[in-house]
Amino acid sequence: MSLESEKIIKNIKQKAAQMRRPLRFMELCGTHSQTIAIHGLKSLVPKNIKLVTGPGCPVCVTDQSDIDVMVGLALNGIPVAVYGDTLNVPGNLMSLDEARQKGADVNVVYDTQDAVRLQKEKPGLVFFGLGFETTTPMAAWAIKEGLVVYSAHKLFPPAMDALLSNKDLIIDGFINPGHVSAILGTEVYKKFDFPQVITGFEGMDVLKAIDMLFDQIIKKERKVENEYVRVVKKDGNAKARKLIFEVFEIGDAKWRGLGEIKKSGLKIRKKYQKQNAEFVHKDLIKKIKSEIKPKPSACKCGLVLQGLIESRECPLFGKACTPDRPMGACMVSVEGGCNIEYRYGKRNKRK
Repeated sequence: MSLESEKIIKNIKQKAAQMRRPLRFMELCGTHSQTIAIHGLKSLVPKNIKLVTGPGCPVCVTDQSDIDVMVGLALNGIPVAVYGDTLNVPGNLMSLDEARQKGADVNVVYDTQDAVRLQKEKPGLVFFGLGFETTTPMAAWAIKEGLVVYSAHKLFPPAMDALLSNKDLIIDGFINPGHVSAILGTEVYKKFDFPQVITGFEGMDVLKAIDMLFDQIIKKERKVENEYVRVVKKDGNAKARKLIFEVFEIGDAKWRGLGEIKKSGLKIRKKYQKQNAEFVHKDLIKKIKSEIKPKPSACKCGLVLQGLIESRECPLFGKACTPDRPMGACMVSVEGGCNIEYRYGKRNKRK
């Protein structure tokens, strides 16, 4: 541990000692959750600080119905392209990987450029577009290049609104996502009357964010601060946002765990309807959705994403549900809270 990190931890402990109650800080990015776990930060901060995982994993918050649609398209003979961490998300019928084992043409791509190249080899290919503001600009570029996309892309600030309106959730501060904020900038968060710090992805960044949140709470301030000044600017990336909204328009969207959130989704504009899988395959998708029969599950991924329970509180965790045999999306993705806890949980046990 560096001298600087020791100094920050000492500052945090001194400030924590002034608190008369436990504090809960929620990180809103799956990469932050990984950083916290890898560096064992939960074991380093005082006992009256709880770091809570939020809905920052794009694959995890993708609604089950969207997974089922992609499985249905693949099973109906349509070649699909997906990111690798979506393959094993269990569907109501099966996962995409199980569909591939049954002969469906399911292709794993690294990015949208791979998908654009692949579509030239496989006409009719549908790309599963998901993620927040960070990945959406490249999906917009790919659509302009002719790629057919099924969009499950989402806007992150409406999810923060949903969290703050949940009376069952007790949170004292947000650690805001760094990558998303690089696109959005800092101004968008000012509407939230709540302690929040945008931070980077080193262990030191997260410790500084915790320290800054404590300063706000002690001073009774409720504002957005930017620790990640080396990357995140006030106005964000205007070119990326322009590209997003040239191709997409805002609509409602379903989130795993959070339900339907108004104006949180990105739908492909009519101008690009020939690249919109929901238009190209509207009859088939309508049929797929009508045939979906939700299966009961003891998986508590939805509650984990809301910060209402910890991964280990799910009855399936580490038993029926492991990364090799996931029962829910939170155990599938490397940014999922359950996957992270399974891999790194021992580093975060307090001595």
